Amino acid sequence: MGRRDARHGSRLAFWLPVVLVLGLLAAAGIAYVEVDRAAPSDDPAAIPPPAGLTLPALTTPSPVATGATGSADPGAVRRAVEQVLDDADLGPHVLATIAGLDGSQLYSAGSGTAMPASTLKLLTTTAALDTLGPDHTFDTTVVTDGPRRVVLVGGGDPLLSPQDLKKLARATAAKVTGTVKVSYDISLFSGPAINPHWPATYVPEGVVSPIQALWVDEGRAATGFGRVDDPAAAAAQVFADDLVRAGLTVRGTPDERTVADGTEVARISSRPLSQIVEHTLTTSDNEAAEVLSHQVGLAVSGVGSFAAGAKAVVQSVDDLGVPTSGAKVYDGSGLSRDDLVGSDTLASVLEVAASADHPELRSVVTGLPVAGFTGSLVDRFGQGDLAGRGVVRAKTGTLTGTSGLAGIVTDRDGTPIVFALIADRVDVLDTLDAREALDEVATALAACRCGS
Repeated sequence: MGRRDARHGSRLAFWLPVVLVLGLLAAAGIAYVEVDRAAPSDDPAAIPPPAGLTLPALTTPSPVATGATGSADPGAVRRAVEQVLDDADLGPHVLATIAGLDGSQLYSAGSGTAMPASTLKLLTTTAALDTLGPDHTFDTTVVTDGPRRVVLVGGGDPLLSPQDLKKLARATAAKVTGTVKVSYDISLFSGPAINPHWPATYVPEGVVSPIQALWVDEGRAATGFGRVDDPAAAAAQVFADDLVRAGLTVRGTPDERTVADGTEVARISSRPLSQIVEHTLTTSDNEAAEVLSHQVGLAVSGVGSFAAGAKAVVQSVDDLGVPTSGAKVYDGSGLSRDDLVGSDTLASVLEVAASADHPELRSVVTGLPVAGFTGSLVDRFGQGDLAGRGVVRAKTGTLTGTSGLAGIVTDRDGTPIVFALIADRVDVLDTLDAREALDEVATALAACRCGS
């Protein structure tokens, strides 16, 4: 049998059963229709059972476990963690605050402040939710500004994607025809795009992108490696190319332009802030955290910059009752080595976010990575005692010489415990050992029967 005949036989073998089934359905008087899955019912109980099936009446089930409540015994907590915290790999400066969700102090070590690294994102995301609300979205728009000019206006959407720009281009092409000039407006944010408190190598080495109100894929290069020099200009060029594919003719390359009063022709909204916060914390997304800090600055003072954002973040958490004495914050991600925060500040932020009094902050807790399973903890808690795997939820923080871990754990008695740990004078050779030591502290709390 030739290759053509083989392909024909293969197609026949595939379609023959399908034809037979359709024939049987037709013989039985059953029509074949495409199922509409666009709007499924939100209430499973509202969906009737199949004909001939009788289901028992719904009853209220009895609980099989009590909620995670109560407070731990300080003595038991101290015995669980004190020896582990004395690990020499952590260096000479270690801060630790362990508390109950009810605010009860269970254990503390060290004093003052330390370099928080990415645990600072707990403050940034909490402030964003408190200031803007969990349902808030960020809009990227396209406006016309004079004859034959369309302007892509950055709205500070930290997770704007290539697909979003493609949708904007198609919507624009449906209202604008012919030849156009493309510009972009990034005036929402002000001040430098590169934080002066970051090491000078961060942007050139692709550690972080310049922070602008417009970008695509957070300023990452299309190759997937490194960052582009000008994220806004690169995003505008992607948009211009999408316009061409949508049928328009684009002249020249995009230029920057501030639009005072344009006519809107297209708009796309970001995910809700609650989802952006979860993403930011789970993946420890530096760029997203910096944009959120800028957005907090805008909401509080009308200025979207590094300085305004940092000031507004501290002000916001302070207004929530979080102790911020001695805190020095210069960015939203914790990349700055000049940032200083106390472990009591981090623990208090988690207590407030988990409080029933602040449901709007809930995604700070749900965004915490799960030990051994998600985000920045996916490859951790796999050594020694595994009691912390799947039980500890915590935000990581790592810079050269600094290791931090702050989160929530439930002990063997079902008692929820908040912990915040920072070691910021770690010998470079001890980096991995210090990180493992902090994991062991959280694991010790998970394995502890600390309930009072």
